[in-house]
Amino acid sequence: MNVPTPPRLLDLARTSLLRDEDSVISALEFLPMELFPSLFVEAFQRRHIETLKAMVQAWPFVHLPLGALIDLPHVGPLQAVLEALDILLAQKVPSRRCKLRVLDLRDTDHKFWSMWSGANNRGGTSSGRAPVIEPSSITKQHLAPLRVFTELSLKKRTLNNFLTYLLQWVEQRKASIHLCCKKLKIFSMSMENIVKVLSLVQLDCIQEVQVNCTWHLSTLATFAPFLGRMSNLQRLVLFPIHVSAFRKHEQDHIVQITSQFLRLGHLRDLHLDSPSFLEGCLDQMLRCLKTTLHNLSITKCRLTESDLIHLSQCPNICQLKSLEMIGVTMTDFSPELLQVLLEKVSVTIQELYLDQCGIMDSQFEAILPSLSRCSQLSSFSLCGNLLSMAVMEKMLRHTAGLSCLSQEWYPAPQESYSPQAMSLWRGKASAISTFEYLPTELFPPLFISASFGRHSETLKAMVQAWPYVCLPLGSSLMSLFHRGNLQAVLDGLDDLLAQKDHPRKKWPLLPEAFEGLSGDGGSPVGRAGPVPAYVLHEGEAQTEARVTGADALLALCSPLGPRTPAPGQRGGRGGGPALAPAEPLLPQQPPLPPEPAPHAHRLLANSMADQLE
Repeated sequence: MNVPTPPRLLDLARTSLLRDEDSVISALEFLPMELFPSLFVEAFQRRHIETLKAMVQAWPFVHLPLGALIDLPHVGPLQAVLEALDILLAQKVPSRRCKLRVLDLRDTDHKFWSMWSGANNRGGTSSGRAPVIEPSSITKQHLAPLRVFTELSLKKRTLNNFLTYLLQWVEQRKASIHLCCKKLKIFSMSMENIVKVLSLVQLDCIQEVQVNCTWHLSTLATFAPFLGRMSNLQRLVLFPIHVSAFRKHEQDHIVQITSQFLRLGHLRDLHLDSPSFLEGCLDQMLRCLKTTLHNLSITKCRLTESDLIHLSQCPNICQLKSLEMIGVTMTDFSPELLQVLLEKVSVTIQELYLDQCGIMDSQFEAILPSLSRCSQLSSFSLCGNLLSMAVMEKMLRHTAGLSCLSQEWYPAPQESYSPQAMSLWRGKASAISTFEYLPTELFPPLFISASFGRHSETLKAMVQAWPYVCLPLGSSLMSLFHRGNLQAVLDGLDDLLAQKDHPRKKWPLLPEAFEGLSGDGGSPVGRAGPVPAYVLHEGEAQTEARVTGADALLALCSPLGPRTPAPGQRGGRGGGPALAPAEPLLPQQPPLPPEPAPHAHRLLANSMADQLE
């Protein structure tokens, strides 16, 4: 027979106190510290507003982790806490009992409440186990501003009710309240509202910034002065920055942006996705770095050989642990450049990702001796580079002694392709004429390469032969387009719509939809009869897990689906393709696991795009 555990004396005391709100308020000055957290939680959940106000004014800990209790949109208890803080701040003689200096509105520190509630300790809790006890030095600093920590994830174009109420409350009490946040994430909020928010935040508290939306360079320049004031920033992530070909003041914006790095004395992680504005001027940013970087990611952009020279000579990368340069074309670069760059980071590098860089045999052979000296290397990827079997065998011999190397991704060698596929390199006219017979898997990577290379004729021809229902350009690819490329795509669509006799192959693009500016994928559902083509523009609302145009296109040619890791992190390879290819894959003869031969279509396209122009 099970005997129920009798309630603790603390539980009985808490229940008894909450029955009479007046009695609990009068007893707070003498209430044991151990009873405060559990009593506060119950009063918060039952919305005993007056009890909450009184408890905040007598809170015996430095820290009040309120965010773990807030149940939005019910902000009544939160308002009660803020009103109590107003009374507390207005007191000329502070309460002898109150030690509160930090109000934490983040959804963290659940352990604080569970510890004091006795959930993990039925034997009671002594005052010596308090997670945060007021140091004697702080008791003398009653006039110091109260710090309020919150999470800032700006996902909508307008401020929600909670953030609006909090910002108004802070704005009216700037002298006595410091609004702080550790991580700032921006998704789709207007710059006007971003400026409004940042003007109320203690910017030197921010340690991480993620801009997960596409901005114009002028917008980033507006944000730059705020960035420069984040003196304790450790991690910066920027998604595609659109550079207009028709603006004459872009260089001024670049100087305004890069100069802010002079003020970031703690920056360790820098992740730039499609930073097209850095082409030819990467050295401006590198010269302004004040700290030694641990992680550097520059992806999906065009850099000049001079940019790579400056990168390999930069003293701030000598201790890199992770280097990611996916989609940075290096085909025409001197082989020695990669060698010098790898020599610079060989002692500390742990993760090296060089996917879709157009690296050729001669370039890769040049870095093999340096690669073999990367004793800490644990993850290495070369997917999307056109390498021969002989060179890959040399690579395996050179890396055999790397004991830490546990994750490796390699492309299928050149020899895995059929002679018909390799013949596509013979010339522009013949290659464009083969689009009707081109394997479906080659279209997305070839389109991406043509976008990077600004091959207008290729883009125009590919639109007319597009084998999928949807063409997801997305904001990331649109940032690569100058006027000529965009005009070529629209011209190709005009020619397609004007055709009376459709191409011999079934091109789903004509009867379905043309997704011009959206980052979303599509479905290859066919439909009989001619239907107008649709150009879908990217809406104002954005989501955190959005897929860019380049990611969506890459998904089409990968049987394993798109890799969409969080910024600066290497993701897995799970998931399925966004659109199923309509054509059979090229012959698969992969002698080197684990990379399947279809991934080689991505590297095949890089070189093919150059031949087409």
